[in-house]
Amino acid sequence: MNCASATVTAISCPHLPDERENADRQGPGDGDGDAGEAIGPIRLSLPLVAAADLLTDLSELDKTLSSIETVLDPASKKQQIEELQQQASAPDLWNDQENAQRVTSKLSALQAEVDRLAALRQRVDDAAVLIELAQEESDADTLAEAERELAKLATDIQGLEVRTLLNGEYDERDAVVTIRSEAGGVDAADFAEMLLRMYLRWSERHGYSAEVYDTSYAEEAGIKSATFTVKAPFAYGTLSVEQGTHRLVRISPFDNQGRRQTSFAGVEVLPVTEEADHIDIPEADIRVDVFRSSGPGGQSVNTTDSAVRLTHLPTGIVVSCQNEKSQLQNKVAAMKVLQSRLLEKARRDREAELNALKSDGGNSWGSQMRSYVLHPYQMVKDLRTEYEVGSPDAVFDGDLDGFIDAGIRWRRQQGER
Repeated sequence: MNCASATVTAISCPHLPDERENADRQGPGDGDGDAGEAIGPIRLSLPLVAAADLLTDLSELDKTLSSIETVLDPASKKQQIEELQQQASAPDLWNDQENAQRVTSKLSALQAEVDRLAALRQRVDDAAVLIELAQEESDADTLAEAERELAKLATDIQGLEVRTLLNGEYDERDAVVTIRSEAGGVDAADFAEMLLRMYLRWSERHGYSAEVYDTSYAEEAGIKSATFTVKAPFAYGTLSVEQGTHRLVRISPFDNQGRRQTSFAGVEVLPVTEEADHIDIPEADIRVDVFRSSGPGGQSVNTTDSAVRLTHLPTGIVVSCQNEKSQLQNKVAAMKVLQSRLLEKARRDREAELNALKSDGGNSWGSQMRSYVLHPYQMVKDLRTEYEVGSPDAVFDGDLDGFIDAGIRWRRQQGER
């Protein structure tokens, strides 16, 4: 094996004793073998062979990370960080709280991204040193440690590589997610609540802030709908691949005869609007209704008409919010969601026009995109990417990264955005 093929950080393999040279020095009659006996193939110890293989793997990871660094351009991000730090240090920053939160949030996100890249680069360099140490000492334990680290590195670098695919117009923004129960009666309402918990757990696993704006509870169990926001870098670009119809197959806990039931729930993902979007909504185009906030079973949350429902008359879009105790705060939150939906509607209208010009049949986001099967076997499968796992419990507990990564890669291959 030619160790020179592994080129990561200029690591060279230690000199291996050449058995042929030793044989020449001994002469044809020396040694235990018969005179003139043919010399067999050179045999490398297992740790050295494995180390060379790991160096090859590390070289590929190094190339991938270099490509990611080219795309993400950490030097440019450091410059943005310096500019935001100057804004954050302004004495009058918090006179405008919304702008202050936007500046500090973006500063934190950029710093985290630069730190993540730097940490990965350091880990690649450290792994190279670890492999070199294993070579020099022919240490199988050190080599095993290096192999484990390379496996973790591969996972982390692949996750960051997916991030480079998020280059849509609104991908960097926070996300507004709405879940609605569809066909399937009480099972569908229960399924919608399971999906709500799944996405909130996914957010919690990643340390993302999630805020529920509105929940409409069903009569018997579950929810009719729920709207929440996820505040994180590239939240919209990441979660937008979850948009579509989800299907659940299971033995219904609500069926006295224990029959298998199929139910459906829809997921809608929108980008949060910003001031630069310039979505002007005339007051005459909005009908405002107020009502009392309520929880499961109609239990009153407060005794004032603080919940707000906005109806956009030209489009018929309806948005409600009852999360805040103040009617004014609920109206502001509902207005943000309405603006997001109008922004998304405008984007889809533009896409529809382009699809019509291209004679394209449109995209498949409105069709079934994932099946959750709990009976007669257990499996969760994405119908677009074919990615599947056999542990629905883990998925419902927020283990979605595999599906999301596969969805982002699939979308790029399809050229939808």
